[in-house]
Amino acid sequence: MTATETAPQTSRTEPGNGERIADWADSRLGLYQFRFMVRKVFPEHWSFMFGEIALYSFVMLLLTGVWLTLFFEPSMAETVYDGPYTPLQGVTMSEAYASTLEISFEVRGGLLIRQIHHWSALIMIGALCLHTLRHFLTGSFRKPREANWLIGFTMLVLVILEGFFGYSLPDDLLSGTGMRIASGITLAVPVVGTYVHMLAFGDEFPGTDLVPRLYSLHILLIPAIVFILVNVHLALVIYHKHTQFRGRGRTEKNVIGEPFVPNYTAKAGGFFFLVTGVIVLMAGIAQINPVWAYGPYKADQISQGSQPDWYMGFLEGALRAMPAWEFVLPGGYTVNMGVLIPAVVLPTVMALVIALWPFLEAWVTGDKREHHLLDRPRDHPTRTAFGCAFVALYLVLFFGGANDVLAERFSLSLNSITWAVRIGIFVVPALTYVITRRLCLGLQRRDRDKLLHGRETGRIRRLPHGEFVEVHERLERGSEYALLAREDYKPLPAPAPEHNGVPNPKGRKEVLRYKLSRWLYGNQIAKPTEQEMRQALEHFEHPNGHSPNGHGPDGARPALEERAVDHEAH
Repeated sequence: MTATETAPQTSRTEPGNGERIADWADSRLGLYQFRFMVRKVFPEHWSFMFGEIALYSFVMLLLTGVWLTLFFEPSMAETVYDGPYTPLQGVTMSEAYASTLEISFEVRGGLLIRQIHHWSALIMIGALCLHTLRHFLTGSFRKPREANWLIGFTMLVLVILEGFFGYSLPDDLLSGTGMRIASGITLAVPVVGTYVHMLAFGDEFPGTDLVPRLYSLHILLIPAIVFILVNVHLALVIYHKHTQFRGRGRTEKNVIGEPFVPNYTAKAGGFFFLVTGVIVLMAGIAQINPVWAYGPYKADQISQGSQPDWYMGFLEGALRAMPAWEFVLPGGYTVNMGVLIPAVVLPTVMALVIALWPFLEAWVTGDKREHHLLDRPRDHPTRTAFGCAFVALYLVLFFGGANDVLAERFSLSLNSITWAVRIGIFVVPALTYVITRRLCLGLQRRDRDKLLHGRETGRIRRLPHGEFVEVHERLERGSEYALLAREDYKPLPAPAPEHNGVPNPKGRKEVLRYKLSRWLYGNQIAKPTEQEMRQALEHFEHPNGHSPNGHGPDGARPALEERAVDHEAH
């Protein structure tokens, strides 16, 4: 039979079950239109896994959360406990707290599911924080990803609120203390605080409507919004293509890595089971939130050493560090600055700085180019130093929220710790900024030295005239390219105050941009010029100089592991 002939109808085989199912699904869902995803390329780097950990933890939250809704009773109506936990028998409590005890002690596997749910929440928020920090330090928030940065930031805020609301649902003494603090913060907001408080709590604290309202937000509204944002976030990652670190063969118009099918899906599937396994292991061996030990919430009670979940620790520390300060406005209106500044103003400023940084940096630099290659943190010392200073401020406030625990465990003065936190809020971030920036500049200088003088081999050679020198070798070509590929950022030129005797109408704005650009990009270590690199290579090749690198000036490039390349441009 020739190539142009077709097989007779009778010789054709019937399609298999799998083929029929695929045809049925494609005719109705258009799945074949997504065939481009099969060869979609994802680069490899260990820092990319933080986003995956957050996603897999979110999946665990959804699965365990659906299970818990079958047994939890979101009611603040009072009941008398008569369950198997003897120390609380005969104690009056809310139905929410009683159902939490029932899940923990009477439902088969209930305590394990509760702990998986709680650990998943803590891990997801931690992974999101590290994921956000990775994006900040590498500059992946730049055009065209500003919208995706805002989506990710919004998800982080919503997940923190979701965690706080879920933590408060059992109505135990610890979570009730946290909600009492939230009530005080709400009332401290001028003008609208009382109205917002009545809207949230329905009555004077604690009221009877709090848990049902938190329950609706916790299981319906916020998860739905987060689920939508996750899908939009991932869709934009696919549309914009994945960012990657600089290296040989990597440009702004391609992606080098593993194809989505089968390489990436196999690795992602294995990593999913690894993450979920670790979460289940932690839930099985590490007790968290033992509500039976705290007892039901009573407005006139509080336990010593009460600590919120880690992601709210900075807010607790800010409240404890702030001195008491309030004043009365004309008309008898009291403004409590001791609560307003640490619990409203400070978190708002911190959130705005994170959310608006991409737009601030783009405005200062005037950079309107698309960026798909990442910076190493050392390549942008000021941004890296600012991010580390931000983390340092968070940690100071976090430890300030545990001042009573630290005082008890280490036999220290509570007042001394509080004053150390107050001073540390200003001193520690400043020192962190200076030290981090100097470290980044030192690493830049070290990279430049490696390019011009090679890497140290640890071998000592004696020269003919008796001098002992250490042998240096030229860097491997891939490492050399990665160091040379970094972008030399430079500040804006100084603006002209006037032109032909006419004052510059935008002089103040341009002066501000100039000063900020000098702060961002000033005093960096320039990478070697082309002439300096030529001289360095001649030095490596000179027979009386340092030892050559083994493959000569025209030697073959080291073999690269085969990778898929995704060529895209948007």
